Amino acid sequence: MFGSRRRNIEQVIEANLDALTRFAYFRTGDRTEAEDIVYEAVLRLLENREKVVDARCYLFRIVYNLCQDEFRRKRLPTVPFDNIDLPDKSDERLDQEEIDRINRLLDDLPPNVAEIVRMNVVDELSFVEISHILNLPQSTAKSRFYSGMKKLREKYFTDNR
Repeated sequence: MFGSRRRNIEQVIEANLDALTRFAYFRTGDRTEAEDIVYEAVLRLLENREKVVDARCYLFRIVYNLCQDEFRRKRLPTVPFDNIDLPDKSDERLDQEEIDRINRLLDDLPPNVAEIVRMNVVDELSFVEISHILNLPQSTAKSRFYSGMKKLREKYFTDNR
């Protein structure tokens, strides 16, 4: 049993390493710092593996908390969408002007709402995962996301008239 649990945790780590690093980088703006944070999160997972129920959520939660700690310690800026190396999911590419516009729109949202929108849209985390990471009810995460998206749609379509 222990061997299969260990293999499962190793698989979760390997499958999510890039996403965790991108998640941390988006919040710190420094690749080395992001890698250090992910390394620390993996160590904590391995130290607490007997108590952890969902390794993926645990890793994202630890990375999120470590980034928050680092942000409070250094007051690091968040990295705008256009500075993140994400795989291109479509053949269309947004031009720089549109990317800047999206960043400005997200900046108009309250930080706790913008964070949930980013976690869902950029990091592709489910509401269950977001609720575990942020330690809030899933219904609150959904509510904030839909509220933020509604505000973004209203602002976007108002500005494009």
